[in-house]
Amino acid sequence: AEGAAGKTKDVIDAVTGLVQAVPIYDDLARPAAKQLGKALETVAKTVNMALAPVGLMIWGYEQIQEFVSGKVAERLKNVPPEAIIQPGLNIAGPALEALRYTGHSDSLSDMYANLLASAMNVVTANQAHPAFVEIIKQLTSDEAKLMKLFANNRMHPILTVLERKTNVGTREQLVYFSTFSNSAGIAIPDNLPSYFNNLCRLGLTEIPEGLYLSEDDPYEGLESEPIVRQTVSVINQMPDVKAEIIRQIIRPTQLGQQFIRACVQSNG
Repeated sequence: AEGAAGKTKDVIDAVTGLVQAVPIYDDLARPAAKQLGKALETVAKTVNMALAPVGLMIWGYEQIQEFVSGKVAERLKNVPPEAIIQPGLNIAGPALEALRYTGHSDSLSDMYANLLASAMNVVTANQAHPAFVEIIKQLTSDEAKLMKLFANNRMHPILTVLERKTNVGTREQLVYFSTFSNSAGIAIPDNLPSYFNNLCRLGLTEIPEGLYLSEDDPYEGLESEPIVRQTVSVINQMPDVKAEIIRQIIRPTQLGQQFIRACVQSNG
C-alpha cells in the first residue's frame, strides 16, 4: 500500500510541477503571441478591405426590379401582351436570386434576362429549362461569351498536339488549341482549354472523338500558328519522340442548342 501511495504522490508532484511551470512558458511565449496577434490583425484588416467592395456589388431588391423592368422588358417589347405569361417559379425565383451575385456581370446577366424573357413568352416558354439557372451560375463571363459564338456557328475547329514516344505512349502538350474565340473578347485566353472542359462538363458542348471538319483550310491555319509550330518543333527535337497533331471540333450538344435558344439569343 505504501508503494502504491508513493507512486501516486510522485504522479501528483509531477503534475503539480508541470502546472506550476506553465506560467513561466506562457511568459516566455507572450511576446511571440503578441507579434502573431498583430500579424493576424493586419491580415484581418486586409481581408476586410478586399471584401468591402463585394458587399456593394451584391444587388438588392431595387436593382433587381430595375433589371426586370429594363433588360427583360426590352426583350419582350415586340411580344404581344396576350402572349406574355407568368414564368415558372422554379425558373424565375432562382434566376432573380442568382442576379444578386451576378448582376454586375453583363455577359451573365444578359443570359438571365434572355432566360426570363423566354420563360415569359408563350411561344418560347418550352425552351426555358429550370436547369439553365444552375448552369449559368457555373459559368464564367468568358464562358458566356464563348456560348455566343456557338449561336452563329455551331461547329468550330480545334486541335491538340501530342508528344508520342516510342514504346511508351502519348502525352498532351497543347490541348484544344483554337483561334475562333479571338473575336469574343475573352479576358483570359490561356484558360480556354479549361473553359471548353467546363462547357462539356455542363453538357452544353462536346468534342466528339475522331470527328473533324472535312475541309483542310481551317486546320492548316491553326497548324501555322506560331505556338503550334514551336510546340511541334520542340517535340521533334527530342530523341525517340515525334509530334502528332489531332484535328478535332467543338460543337453544342442538343441541350446546348436549347440553352442557346433560351439564354443566349434574344428573342424579343
